[in-house]
Amino acid sequence: MFEKYLDIVLGWLSANAGSFVVALLILLIGIWLARRISKLVVRLMEKQKMDTTLSGFLSNIIYYTLVILVLIAVAGQLGINTMSFVTILGAAGLAIGLALKDSLANFASGVMIIVFKPIKVGDLVEVGSQTGIVDRISIFNTSLNSLDNKLIIVPNSAVTGGTITNFTSNKTRRVDMMFGIGYGDDLKKAKAILDRLIEEDSRILKEPAPTVAVSELGESSVNFVVRPWVQTGEYWDVYFDFTEKVKLTFDAEGITIPFPQHDVHLYNKK
Repeated sequence: MFEKYLDIVLGWLSANAGSFVVALLILLIGIWLARRISKLVVRLMEKQKMDTTLSGFLSNIIYYTLVILVLIAVAGQLGINTMSFVTILGAAGLAIGLALKDSLANFASGVMIIVFKPIKVGDLVEVGSQTGIVDRISIFNTSLNSLDNKLIIVPNSAVTGGTITNFTSNKTRRVDMMFGIGYGDDLKKAKAILDRLIEEDSRILKEPAPTVAVSELGESSVNFVVRPWVQTGEYWDVYFDFTEKVKLTFDAEGITIPFPQHDVHLYNKK
């Protein structure tokens, strides 16, 4: 029985020796080219300083896609009808794509984040209704550390599918503050105090120029807006320190900071 099958194989090889040699060469050269191309893709991505996880993942996808194409070409060279293989592969690809559509959406979003870099590790961001410091960006999700040190994992599709607020991407930020004084207080004196406190704080930038202005006449106070510019890394330090200094200085200078209150009038009707 074995000799019978061996004779059939040898007979086929003798009749199709040329096609077999060509198919073997296509297989060897094709796999070699697939390996070379995938390695070239990795090197190009490394030069662009792309994420190693992404470069490795894309390299594998390119390699196995090229190998499948090579195998189809080999089968065609050997006289095998490849249309059925292509049809099966297309149907399988469609089924896999439908089953993994959410994962593929996260993958595509991960590629966009890594390539276009709207956020990077160490940035303070608000994405997908979550706020935190970016700890890790992977192919399928982004990890944040919240300001109270909770780990938040956000799907990449939620990152790119909504508004991205990056608090630390720019070198400078404006600190928006509001302070109220009583209607009976000296308006010019209060404004001079605020200007002086800004001038004394070396962390506040000269350009763009800070703003100190009366913004509104509130129900129980005259409100100032104070908007200095600072280096992004010093935003919260300036915000907290300046607020404390304003309270202490206003107290020392006799400027009141009113709080909401109501006057109740009682009438004695006889």
